[in-house]
Amino acid sequence: MNRLRLLALTLCPWLSLAAIADPSSLPDPTTLNWVLPVRSARLSPGAVPLRAMSLPGMTPLFLVGQDAASLQWLSRHAKALEGLGANGLAVEVDDAQALHRIQTAAPGLNIWPVSGDDIAERLELEHYPVLITPTGLEQ
Repeated sequence: MNRLRLLALTLCPWLSLAAIADPSSLPDPTTLNWVLPVRSARLSPGAVPLRAMSLPGMTPLFLVGQDAASLQWLSRHAKALEGLGANGLAVEVDDAQALHRIQTAAPGLNIWPVSGDDIAERLELEHYPVLITPTGLEQ
């Protein structure tokens, strides 16, 4: 099982192995109201310093919230994130309307409402929005 699948199962334990194996079987993010609201106690909006890391084989992943700074960051970087094949986690989302605003900021990207606490702890991360790549963290 590749690292992305393991990461997805760690962050989203409600996903089945079958859904991870066949991404086309994943539910449409707009139908995920039942997991809302999403809270990430370890994360808040803020500046993320550039940090080198070694995460070989990892598919780029970004974390955003419903705050204005996240929405602006997402809109500004949407094309680059799409070019990287990045997947997104909405780590602070009150309701379906907030999730829709996040998804609308970058319509070509998959953005899932998931708490970012586990990844924040593992990567010693405090703030979002952030892009996590095989070579490090950047904003």
